[in-house]
Amino acid sequence: MPLRTLTLACCLCALAAVAAAETPLELGYRQMYDLQFADAHRTFGDWQNTHPDDPMGPVSDAAAYLFAEFDRLHILQSEFFTHEQHFITDHKLVPDAVAKRKFEASLDTARRLAARDPNNPDCQFALILANGLHSDYMALIEKRYAASFQEMKTSRITAERLLAAHPAMYDAWIAIGVENYMLSVKAMPLRWLLRLAGGETDRAVGLAKLRLTAEKGHYLAPFAKLLLAVAALRDHDTWHARVLLEGLVREYPHNPLYAQELARLQPLITSSGAGGMASAVE
Repeated sequence: MPLRTLTLACCLCALAAVAAAETPLELGYRQMYDLQFADAHRTFGDWQNTHPDDPMGPVSDAAAYLFAEFDRLHILQSEFFTHEQHFITDHKLVPDAVAKRKFEASLDTARRLAARDPNNPDCQFALILANGLHSDYMALIEKRYAASFQEMKTSRITAERLLAAHPAMYDAWIAIGVENYMLSVKAMPLRWLLRLAGGETDRAVGLAKLRLTAEKGHYLAPFAKLLLAVAALRDHDTWHARVLLEGLVREYPHNPLYAQELARLQPLITSSGAGGMASAVE
């Protein structure tokens, strides 16, 4: 190969490597999903130190506090991977008071920073994330469903405005996906009331938007994949559930949830004779 061609090839390879390199925020989210919460807080803290005006630092730190509580209270197992008709139950939980203070302080900081530049797409996304995280805390930990619904709706409306101008911000699609899917599994009378209150309850829309985030998102793709796995299980679609869970097991080996649910799925896979696996959303 001529020297000039070889040099060009090397440059292209270097550019591709840079493009594929993991950003510090992406590293923090990977640590969070892998239950390495202390590492995630350090990573997000370092980002805040070097980017003090960026609301993504504190809102990401809030996400790490929330997921640590999810892990401590086994919320994802009890609320999502169940055989009940409508998940999100009224089981009483005892939140960690210190974690709650840190979680809310991080959200307050993120909202204050985002308010400085409300037309900035990244600031708008930080607000979407802040409202979504707070909605999850209220619904899954505090069982304050009315307040949670209002924040979920606010997050979705903000996402719709952002995505109208920036449809390639794929992480933001999760706000639309979560509201539509989570509300679609409610009983019909409640769905009717939620629609009257401005909620969106279209299951097909919810799953489509979750797939967008799962396939193309940066920070929230693993959570979207988790919700898609839950949806597949509830539809008795063991093939797609297995594909998604196997991918999560490989990506996050320190998180036992995915392996546990995959093991629970194994008897169903064996009895149905499900075959080889492949997926566009791994």
